[in-house]
Amino acid sequence: MADNSPKQDADTADISRIVEMIPHRYPMLMIDRVVDIVHDQSATGIKSVSINEPQFRGHFPNHPVMPGVMIVESMAQTAAVLVVHTLGPAAEGKLVYFMSIDGARFRQPVVPGDAMRVEVVKVRNRGPVWKFRAAAKVDGKVVAEAEFAAMIREDDGGSLA
Repeated sequence: MADNSPKQDADTADISRIVEMIPHRYPMLMIDRVVDIVHDQSATGIKSVSINEPQFRGHFPNHPVMPGVMIVESMAQTAAVLVVHTLGPAAEGKLVYFMSIDGARFRQPVVPGDAMRVEVVKVRNRGPVWKFRAAAKVDGKVVAEAEFAAMIREDDGGSLA
């Protein structure tokens, strides 16, 4: 049976484009590139894990392992790029706040030298609330997975003080 559904071209975002789209900066920018962005559907973030990253000085010095929370953060940042791509330039620089993280599973450690692919699929959105399913893979094997919801907000420049 032939697939007659409309084909969508996948877009990409290099590091320069990512920093235009989301407000994260070093050392909290957890993705290097986003590929296979399909408008309002999915995206794949690429993270080249390097021993030079600051978390490896303390997690763990003799056996460096990428913290699970940073893997989940890479999922959220990939999702944020998908949201901005979907909503257009007016969404650039908006903040994305986690609302929930469900079913997070960590299957194997991510270590320096790994190239992590973070595959994110939009489950649904209603207004500023978006829900995603994500899997991080190294060498084609799932190393982590989670479902999460996030709220998109303006950066009002407010402080915590």
